[in-house]
Amino acid sequence: MMNKQTYQDIAETIYSEKLDNGLTVFLLPKPEMAKAYGIFSTNYGSIDQTFVPIGETEEINVPEGVAHFLEHKLFEKEDRDVFADFGKLGASPNAFTSFGKTAYLFSATDQIEKNVETLIDFVQDPYFSEKSVEKEKGIISQEIKMYDDQPDWQSFMGTIKSMFKNHPVKIDIAGTVDSIMSITKDDLYTCYNTFYHPENMSLFVAGNFDADKMMEMIKTNQKKKSFMDMAELKRTFPEEPEEVAMKENKIIMPVSIPKCTVGIKDASEELAADEFLRRDLLGNMMLSHFFSTGGSFYQQLYKTNLIDDSFYFESNLERNFGYSMVGSNTADPDKFAGKVKALLLSTNQMQLTDEEFGRMKKKKIGQLLRAMNSLEFIANKYVSYHTAGINLFEVIPAIQKLTLDDANDFMKNWISEERLAVCTIAAE
Repeated sequence: MMNKQTYQDIAETIYSEKLDNGLTVFLLPKPEMAKAYGIFSTNYGSIDQTFVPIGETEEINVPEGVAHFLEHKLFEKEDRDVFADFGKLGASPNAFTSFGKTAYLFSATDQIEKNVETLIDFVQDPYFSEKSVEKEKGIISQEIKMYDDQPDWQSFMGTIKSMFKNHPVKIDIAGTVDSIMSITKDDLYTCYNTFYHPENMSLFVAGNFDADKMMEMIKTNQKKKSFMDMAELKRTFPEEPEEVAMKENKIIMPVSIPKCTVGIKDASEELAADEFLRRDLLGNMMLSHFFSTGGSFYQQLYKTNLIDDSFYFESNLERNFGYSMVGSNTADPDKFAGKVKALLLSTNQMQLTDEEFGRMKKKKIGQLLRAMNSLEFIANKYVSYHTAGINLFEVIPAIQKLTLDDANDFMKNWISEERLAVCTIAAE
């Protein structure tokens, strides 16, 4: 039975159902919208290299980059390219692989049901031949080499590598040219059959469509297909120390102005849903409080020409790792890193006031409400939070419930010297 839930405070009604084969479906009809957006995603990303394949008992280790390789290959069928199928339906398809997830998506203004069916069918119909796998190796190798020349990507991965010692997050999502060359057709099928099981996947469709008709179509589609029985997925990750792998990482590249990023390493244990959400929200709110463009610290850096418009901060918490970054192009990387680290290290002596924390909560709620005007944001964030056992539409009440004590307790342990790393991209 389809479950219907209405959230009065944000005026959203969502329908959901877990199908007999394990697939979780979320439908968010928005008749006022001209378009629709669908995302079919699996809880499987580049970090999932060591696991027990479905139907087996022995753990295996697959080459780096298989998840991304699989994403590429699923678009190519024996007799056609899937992009053409969507093109005929007037839809724009895409896909991405991240550290913890692979997702296939489309947006369209017409023939929404047909587009959703096309999305499910192509992802659930793998075709890998030895010849096509060999051809793809050349394409992905070129992609990896292209990223090797991008200072922004090198800065991001350089910061990740300086923070993480053993965790596979330190490996580029696409793998390396060497690891790509060792991927076989069998590796792809093993990972596909294990991680693309409906039990490990979710489908989210938002936009202009009829929920009952859409769910009926999806159920009919899934009943025609058979899948192996799914036991609990067993993935293994190496022990990761609390401290960073290296405090400083300098990468020489042909850049006109250096880049510098300070990384904050988060704990690597798996968190229960409530604690995950608390850490995710507070980490994000702290960064915004101390580093946003309206704040005094930003103004001070800007006025002294230590940063430019490339300045950014971000935090990312995943199922068994997390990090935050603060970075910018800067003419004086050492001075920039010194000032950012000094501010971060001083936070555990600070106490926020009721007024400050009230403002932080209002700002976070405002950002969320504004972002919820986007179908893409809702669908992506809903699926991402769902994997961690959290409902996106219950996040605003969770922010409202946070107390000043929660924030000050968090800040006491937020930063420590051994969990800070600096990555600099310097000119030759």
